[in-house]
Formats: sequence, structure tokens, C-alpha cells
Amino acid sequence: MGPLESIHSEWVQPVLQPDSGVHIKMQKYAAVLDLIKQRKPQHGLPGAVYVDPDVYRQDLEQIWHREWIFAGHTFELEKPGQYLTLQIGDYPIAVVRGKDGNIRAFHNACRHRGSKVCTEDKGKVAKLVCPYHKWTFELDGKLLFAGNMGPDFNNADHDLLPAHCEVVHSYIYVCVAKVAPDFEKFRSAVSPFIGPHYLEDCKVAFEANLVEKGNWKLVFENNRECYHCDGTHPELLQSYTELASVQGISGEGEEDPELAEYWSTCEAGGLASRLVMDPAGQFRMTRIPLDHGASSYTMDGKPAVSRRLDRSGVENIGALLYFNYPSTWNHFLGDHALSFRVLPRGPGETVVTTKWLVPKDAQEGVDYDLERLTKVWMATNDQDRRLVEGAQVGVTSPAYQPGPYSPLVENGVCQFIDWYCELMARRITEAGEASKAL
Repeated sequence: MGPLESIHSEWVQPVLQPDSGVHIKMQKYAAVLDLIKQRKPQHGLPGAVYVDPDVYRQDLEQIWHREWIFAGHTFELEKPGQYLTLQIGDYPIAVVRGKDGNIRAFHNACRHRGSKVCTEDKGKVAKLVCPYHKWTFELDGKLLFAGNMGPDFNNADHDLLPAHCEVVHSYIYVCVAKVAPDFEKFRSAVSPFIGPHYLEDCKVAFEANLVEKGNWKLVFENNRECYHCDGTHPELLQSYTELASVQGISGEGEEDPELAEYWSTCEAGGLASRLVMDPAGQFRMTRIPLDHGASSYTMDGKPAVSRRLDRSGVENIGALLYFNYPSTWNHFLGDHALSFRVLPRGPGETVVTTKWLVPKDAQEGVDYDLERLTKVWMATNDQDRRLVEGAQVGVTSPAYQPGPYSPLVENGVCQFIDWYCELMARRITEAGEASKAL
């Protein structure tokens, strides 16, 4: 019996008045759980899971509002007063570097009447000043000034509300839950992989924000397999190899002498390489070789940047791949790295932000050509966007029936859906039990 079949639903029909708000909430929990339980093993999700507003609401409440979400990089906030903003479901968030050098996250809503304090995607300020009534906050969130509030008003009662914030090798993660999940198990797992790439000494060479008219789960499903790559991603396949990716992600590389030797060579240079997977399936790191003798994601496979990120001394380190559900996947090469951030904007709309990271002293036009650096993934992202948008239209059809995943090349996407279903089923059940107890 699988984890979904073991879910009990005795709380689905509580003895409550028909117009009870709790009863309505319980019905919605039951309906979403029923959709998830309809999924067959090794198959895709029912179409309604990608379009139903109640499912999207539960995606936010059970995942996006409770997990660590990738926000950006510390080197984007190099000086005090620099900030970046993002929208995590219902929550507008501002991430700010303080005068003490620390990076903090705040709910981006003034404590007066809720106006956004930081109104741009990124910027630099001396103080955090609400544009509505000029309430002024220090960079650490403390309220400094609120005019015309009378003698009984206490500034200390109205500081900006903090959100949880953690940093690991330049990656800023934010959590809007009252109690954040443990971050240390992820930190300890990912650090040996990304630490040797010295991202703290990097900068953003280019940033692209792509709005995809598809559910966030379709975006991640598309990323988790390369079954579609042949014939769809000619630029990427100049360097990326599906076979090595499948073997590296599944842990089957030890059975391939060449892949095992590649891992051993990288590890001898101080680069963690062999697959590490979270027991719950939420994050994973592995390193794979590139194809055709390539060392970077370029049309000719040669480095796009004349500087190296790592100091391993290994001539060709291939690509380090890491994901952390629900918000990010990443690629690290010898000459540059790419970070990807996924943020949902509705049941059928997702924003994918891609950042090309290079050594901070690398000069455009001298050490790298921007078009050459970005060409492969600009093309790949747009190709993926079209695939996701086509899938969104298809799963919306009343005639849609989920098909089986390939056991040869779609283990990654199946793993993602398994993680999603198991987590959602458990948390919706817990939420139902909590509502029943009210």
C-alpha cells in the first residue's frame, strides 16, 4: 500500500452546520486530496491539479508558504541598503543588507496601512521609507519615524515583521512560515558541492525573467527530464548529454567505468561529485560530464569566460546540477554558473528567473562576450517555455488522461511528482485533522 492509499479520510464529513466555514474548508481539503489520490503510480497528475484554484491555494499553503524559497544571491546585495524583492505566493518579501553587513528578510508591508515599502525589484536606499505616509525604518527593520501618531504611539511596537532568512555560499533562502523547517540538513549536504565554486566572489553578468503561461509544477516537470531534449534543444545538446544526466541523477554512474572515473577525478580535485539525494526527495546534487568534449554551455563547447570559478586544477569538471524544491535548479561549470528561480503567479502562470554568474573581476568584452555566454540557455529557456505552455493547454482539456512515465528517461520527473504527492497528501491530511479538532 502506497503513502496515498494509507491516508485516512474519516475527517472528510465532520458533523458541522452546512454553512460552517470550517465545513467548507474541510470539503476543499477533501476535494484536493481526492484529486491527488487519483494519480496512478508512475503516471502524471490529473489535469485539474494544474488548473484548479483550490489546488493552487493548497500548493501555496502547504508548500510555498512553508518551505525555504530561493530569493537571490548575497553578491547582489554587496553594500548596506541594497535590497531585492520577491513575491512568495501571498507574501511580498524584501531582502536587505543592513549596516552591520547582515542580510535580513522582511515582510514587505508597512506596519501602518500595509503599503509596499520597497517598490522596485531591486535597489539601494539609506533607510526603508514607505512611499505612502513616509514611515521610516532602519535597514534592520526598526521603525525610526512615524509622523502625527500622537504621544501614546510606541515605535518599538511597529517594526517591520521579519521573515526567516538563511545563507549558504551566496544563496539566500527565505521562509514565510511562522516556524521554518530545518535548514541545516540542506546546508550540510549542498556545501561540499557548491563551496569549491566560490560563488561569493561572483557577480550577475546577465539576468532574464521569463513569464511562462503554465503551472509551476509543469515548469519543474519539464526541467526534471531530457526526454524532450532531442529535437527541441539543439543549442543545449552541443554540450549536454542525456545519458550522463540520467546515470548521474539515478546514481547508476558507478556501473559506468568512464563516469565513475570522471567522478573520482573531480573528487581528487576537491569537487564533490557523486549523487547526494535528500531522503525525502526535496533536494539533490550530482556532477555530470558534458558531451562532445565540451567544457561549457556554448555553441562550440569551449569556455564562455576566460576565468575559472573553481581552483580544482581539473581541466574539465563538467556540470554540477543541484535542485531544491519547490523554487530552484542550478548548473555550475568551470567558467560560469547559472541559478534558476521559480515563483508561481497563479494556477497557470509562473515566473522563471535565470542568472548567469561569472567571477566578479571578469570584464564583459574582455573576459567574456555576453551573447556567447547567454545564447544556449536563452534559447533553451524559450524552447522550454513553449513546451510548458503547450502542456498547460493540453492538461486543461476535459479529454486529458495522464499517461505513464518512461522508466528509462523520466525517473526524475516521476521523482518530483512522487515528492509533491506525498508531501501534499500528508500536509492536507494534517490540516484536515487540525480543522476537525476546532
